[in-house]
Amino acid sequence: MKIIIAGAGEVGFHLAKLLSYESQEITLIDINKESLMYADTHLDIKVIKGDSTSISILKEARVSQSDLVIAVTASETTNITVCVLAKQLGAKKTIARISNTEFIHHQEEVGFTKFGIDELISPEALAASEIKLLLDQSAFNDSYEFEEGALTMVGLNMPKTVTFVGKTVKEAAQIFPEIHFVPIAIQRSGTQFTIIPRGDTVFKAGDNVVFIASEGGAEELCKLTGKMNTEVKNVMILGGSKIGYKAARDLSSSSIRVKLIEKNKDRAFDIADELPNVLVINGDGRNVDVLEEEYLSDMDAFIAVTGNSETNIMSCLVAKSKNVRKTIALVENMDYFELSQSIGIDTLINKKLLAANNIFRYIRKGDVVAMTKLNNMHAELLEFKVKSKSLICDRVIKDIDFPRSAIIGGIIRNGKGIIALGDFKISEGDRVVVCCLPQSIKQVEKLFL
Repeated sequence: MKIIIAGAGEVGFHLAKLLSYESQEITLIDINKESLMYADTHLDIKVIKGDSTSISILKEARVSQSDLVIAVTASETTNITVCVLAKQLGAKKTIARISNTEFIHHQEEVGFTKFGIDELISPEALAASEIKLLLDQSAFNDSYEFEEGALTMVGLNMPKTVTFVGKTVKEAAQIFPEIHFVPIAIQRSGTQFTIIPRGDTVFKAGDNVVFIASEGGAEELCKLTGKMNTEVKNVMILGGSKIGYKAARDLSSSSIRVKLIEKNKDRAFDIADELPNVLVINGDGRNVDVLEEEYLSDMDAFIAVTGNSETNIMSCLVAKSKNVRKTIALVENMDYFELSQSIGIDTLINKKLLAANNIFRYIRKGDVVAMTKLNNMHAELLEFKVKSKSLICDRVIKDIDFPRSAIIGGIIRNGKGIIALGDFKISEGDRVVVCCLPQSIKQVEKLFL
């Protein structure tokens, strides 16, 4: 695919980096020479210095031949303008990064597609949604919903007390035949290797295991593993950033008691005026005394979303030392993901990764409805819609030539999630959730074309 990215900031550079690894033809446009120089020397892409809203610059990037234009500059207005111009100049599909989430809520009413914008994304809104989902599934360190919860992906560290530790996947299935979940990826403790489990794969204590669960499956998993998916009632948020603001707004509207600590006095007063149901404290959250004075130890969850990754990590560690059950830290450095479990923080979130996940489904072949990359694992979770011409259509799962490094996690049929085993027959219109390692993605895509 020929892809143009407008904006070489954090999100733009990260997208260019991920896409260049997949041998996509990438052109990165930015007005900042230094940002482009770094991208040019570190990535196998074409860079153009200039204003991405300039028609001559877009033509230089051969926008008329582009399959996808992604506008992710810091300016919402610039991103919308780039997408409108690109579509008029012949781009097949456009995606604009925005910060005003009203645009997303009213996109059908306004009709952004008429202007030439196919998709709107807000990394901040995605991060706030991720936080809410993680608190809803508080027993797990990773979570993602397909079709409003018809199927749910959950990840957890396997305690040694679990009944099926030491047993194979097949043996575990025989012991618990009526369960509504299935393992789709395993990372052994102390390694960076991702395993797609088969019948003879053994569960080991300390494994980071990702499951797909249909309705009721997450609760069954909690009971079997001794985890507690307890209701979160009291939350402390450190940082009044856009993510902190959106998370506080969404959580307080769900009858959760929210305390938000913001260092900047003016910002703190603004948030307090706009969110009357949130208790806003003007203070420095890096000061442990401030956290203790605000009864940190009484919180069910602590969320650190300041602009400093190290502050977020350290404050979450302080919260853990005060026996706060759930901690979530916003980080910018992707390398920190490998440390999350070893240092004791429940979940790390990253705006760049969330935005990239949202955009990647437009790059995958086949009718991809949703996708996510598994945290700290080299695997993707994709939801494909089955067409009548798809190779997988009207076939029984066990008869499909499915690569060993991929697995079908579940099927959504008529809005209902199903944990599908080998005898299940796939039909047109089904939505199939597949977990696959990078080397098998192309082979899996061909099954759904």
